[in-house]
Amino acid sequence: MDKALHWALALATGASLCLAATPALAQADKPIRIMVGASPGGGTDILARMLADKFAVDLKQSVVVENRPGASNTIAAELTARAPADGTTLLLATNTGQAIAPHLLKLKFDPLKDLQPIGLVAVMPNVLVVSATSPYKSVKELMAAMADKPGSFKYASSGVGSTQHIAGEAFALATATKAIHIPYKGSSQAHIDIIGGQVEMMFDSTSSAMGQIRAGKFRPLAVTAEKRSSEMPDVATLSEQGVKGADVQTWYGLYVTAGTPRPVVERLTVELARVLKMPDVQARIKGLGGDVGAISVEQFSEMNRNEYERFGKLVRDANIKADGS
Repeated sequence: MDKALHWALALATGASLCLAATPALAQADKPIRIMVGASPGGGTDILARMLADKFAVDLKQSVVVENRPGASNTIAAELTARAPADGTTLLLATNTGQAIAPHLLKLKFDPLKDLQPIGLVAVMPNVLVVSATSPYKSVKELMAAMADKPGSFKYASSGVGSTQHIAGEAFALATATKAIHIPYKGSSQAHIDIIGGQVEMMFDSTSSAMGQIRAGKFRPLAVTAEKRSSEMPDVATLSEQGVKGADVQTWYGLYVTAGTPRPVVERLTVELARVLKMPDVQARIKGLGGDVGAISVEQFSEMNRNEYERFGKLVRDANIKADGS
């Protein structure tokens, strides 16, 4: 029997069947891949490896995380879109690649048509951070310094069109300030220059930044969301500090190649929902400052389309270009 079909039939057994029915998956030559469009150590990578560990136990199949950073997370997305539609290639994506990059880059695939949503994994607020050695201890102090030296401040992001990039531009629009965008191939690389003082600030996702905040290397100045993070209750939102209209959050969703047989898609959806209900998984996501995805796959599909339109408008309104300006 064709191995891809063997995998599809085994995976399609569904959550209602005993997991003992799935050992045949372990006989497949190729492992299940979770593609990640960012470098190791960042928020997407952390969540992908958590899912990989959980999936491997249930599916009795080797599950590996493959990092393909660059091009606003779209390298990994394109590889997933072009992979065989047999359920062995998954993508853990963020709104960077799914909702922002398509409005900035000429892609060779359609993220709305070529990738099938499996489910929402988590939603993380972004947090404005500076180095712990930075002289700025509040948004007010930072804005005053930026106004005093217009155009001399730099902010990092995990790449052009990332939510960090968009948050920086939204902040500039809301505060009538100007900062130079410095894109990296992932948050972990940007952290080095933030800590070293080469770049003044970053609007990072909490999933990426919490480790540095807890280690005392980052000073959080504001959360870019409607409410404070439960992990940082003393850090006020931008809105609370007088900055309106600059809220940008990062969401993480799991996708599979479009055209994957429906029973396989449904089995993956059930598996993801099961994993997200695990107490240790929920504690891990909460510890990263986020909320667990708790919506149906139909709701996530609608959210995916709505976010595509919302960020397209923001890109146009802020006149953001593919060169990072």
